[in-house]
Amino acid sequence: MLDDRAKLLLKTLVERYIADGQPVGSRTLSRAPGLDLSPATIRNVMSDLEVLGLIASPHTSAGRVPTARGYRLFVDTMLTAQREDFSTPSLAPDQPQKVIANAANLLSNLSQFVGVVMAPRRQSVFKQIEFLRLSDRRLLVIIVAPDGDVQNRVIFPEADYTQSQLVEASNYINTHFAGLSIEQVRDRLQSEVEQLRGEIAALMQAAVQVSSEVLNESQDEVVISGERNLFAVTDFSSDMSHLRRAFELFEQKTQLMRLLDVSSQAAGVRIFIGGESQVVPFDDLSIVSANYEVDGQVVGTLGVIGPTRMPYERMIQIVDITSKLVTNALSYRKPGH
Repeated sequence: MLDDRAKLLLKTLVERYIADGQPVGSRTLSRAPGLDLSPATIRNVMSDLEVLGLIASPHTSAGRVPTARGYRLFVDTMLTAQREDFSTPSLAPDQPQKVIANAANLLSNLSQFVGVVMAPRRQSVFKQIEFLRLSDRRLLVIIVAPDGDVQNRVIFPEADYTQSQLVEASNYINTHFAGLSIEQVRDRLQSEVEQLRGEIAALMQAAVQVSSEVLNESQDEVVISGERNLFAVTDFSSDMSHLRRAFELFEQKTQLMRLLDVSSQAAGVRIFIGGESQVVPFDDLSIVSANYEVDGQVVGTLGVIGPTRMPYERMIQIVDITSKLVTNALSYRKPGH
């Protein structure tokens, strides 16, 4: 258990290191406002902090830098919630894909690091299905989800249909099946197929197949923005192997999905610090993340990825604001809807 003096010294050291990026020595700390300690006392306290694994000494310097454990203690117990005056960002209600892309850009622009957004877990429910005849045995299937997301697929049925048959089929489907999950529609289709007219049954089966494909395709989507911002971060630009590892994480996406999925299991803003667990695979990366909702249901996660030496107070605020903006934009309902 740290006493107040050790806590204050650790807090000052972490803040100084985040601001300057240079190992912090006892002389620098002795000049810090609010830390009224002699250099000898500071050296003794720093030695204690090093024994506890909260700070470490790089080989090339007499100064100290925070360890993952030191950062964790700092973010859990020492952050002061200072509300910065952002020019209030906005995120207009739109198609979910556009809202997600805009949110990733907003995160990277505000943080100057990398913005990541896990696309909403798509509901396996449709609100409306339409069929449009393009040419002989070539149809466009238009699927509208309850959240307003629209997906199109071209299909090639064995039979040819007139546009009036297609309108009749989509009216029947929308009247009797809208609002059901794809699984429920599939079950009902199996039990009712004999009562349905041939063209309606065939189009229903095509619609179920297309809806299932759309659902499967959309489960693993991560939108990333601002990777190039890392070139301007000295922690990465001075060591190309760090940069290469970060870009491998963005390219693979599977590990990123796992990481964001872990984030989604808790409420509020979460901070993952590189090196403290297997969650973040690299010592030099940290992630600040939060969930976003649609109509009160958690549907996805977003966050900022940057160097472990990041201004955490500012990142927490950016991620918190963006998660609320995304929630509002995706939950928006036009008057009359």
